[in-house]
Amino acid sequence: MTTIFENGSIYTPQEMIENGVVIVDDHGKIAYVGSKQNAPLTEGQHINLAGRILAPGLIDIHVHGGNGVTFGDSEDLEKDLVKYAEWVKTRGVTGFLLTIAAPNPDQLDEMITTYVNIFPGFDQGAEPLGLHLEGPFLTLEKKGAFNPAWLRPPNTPEMEKHFKLGQGWIKQITLAPENPGAPEVAALCRRSDVVAALGHTNTDYETASEALRGDFTHVTHTFNAQRGFDHRAPGVFGAILASDKVTTELIADTIHVHPGAMKILVRCVGPDRVVAITDAMAGAGLADGSYHLVGHDVTVKDGRATLANGTLAGGVSTLNQCVDNLHRLVGVPLNQALQMASLNPARVIGEDDRIGSIEAGKDANLIVIDEKVNVHLTMIQGKVVYQQ
Repeated sequence: MTTIFENGSIYTPQEMIENGVVIVDDHGKIAYVGSKQNAPLTEGQHINLAGRILAPGLIDIHVHGGNGVTFGDSEDLEKDLVKYAEWVKTRGVTGFLLTIAAPNPDQLDEMITTYVNIFPGFDQGAEPLGLHLEGPFLTLEKKGAFNPAWLRPPNTPEMEKHFKLGQGWIKQITLAPENPGAPEVAALCRRSDVVAALGHTNTDYETASEALRGDFTHVTHTFNAQRGFDHRAPGVFGAILASDKVTTELIADTIHVHPGAMKILVRCVGPDRVVAITDAMAGAGLADGSYHLVGHDVTVKDGRATLANGTLAGGVSTLNQCVDNLHRLVGVPLNQALQMASLNPARVIGEDDRIGSIEAGKDANLIVIDEKVNVHLTMIQGKVVYQQ
């Protein structure tokens, strides 16, 4: 059935259209975006936005789980995926990458194979867009919450096998560029249309800069699990600021990164290159308690997920909360904050031809929100899947 959204603001998010109209055809595609005066007369279901905002569905390309689910850590991965996808649609997420890790190559292969068999035709809740392998080629000095026994030196044949089993579903891997063999793995990523993301690294400015001029095109959770900035040793953050085109993730929950540091990043690299993520773990959306992540027990208390030694272990905020933080606490215009959680992540993983913005011909993955980014409705491929 054709659906007509009207009487609200449209954040495409490249532009804002006041009192705009969006028409979704019966194939789940966006047929018209524009002013009410120029909208074609169309029969169908009318949804009155009542002054609220219609925005692109949010896309989280770095998330370990939520609502009690840890990707890859279950006897029934499909059941857990359904549980997560049905929950996260209520937070405005219409697509996401599953961030996964495993103790050894065989278990990671098994996990990849299982998900590859689940993904085709999956239509329950938000859309799984593929896999993000965070590791295992990380540096011990900046391992973060990872179990050190899970980490190992870069190995191109191992990654070739993962990619083969992934059948195109592996979209991104995170690795430290200073490890011997990392440049070769990054080059393999580029040849395989997989994003090589610089992360969990203790490298210096020079090595990071060389990597970001080469086959590393993205940065995993900027500021976190990487060497900090000093005016005599600019480190990874300095290399990011000095880069011309690298995209850079930001956990905008105010726990991992102070709003002042967020503002510096956004001002220096611009809103087109920042990608808002949650890095969320199983405790997201749930009460304080004990959970599990990448080989460790994790305690969630007062919005912080930590190991026993106090190390941060993923986040518990949702992506719509991160967008609100960027807008309200960092001062980013709402349409740009939405872009950081929709169009920008879609560009990173090469899906912006069909999702990430409100444009004619794209999938109708849409959300209705208010000024505080509370989600009132979620549409995925033309179907209303959540309505408050």
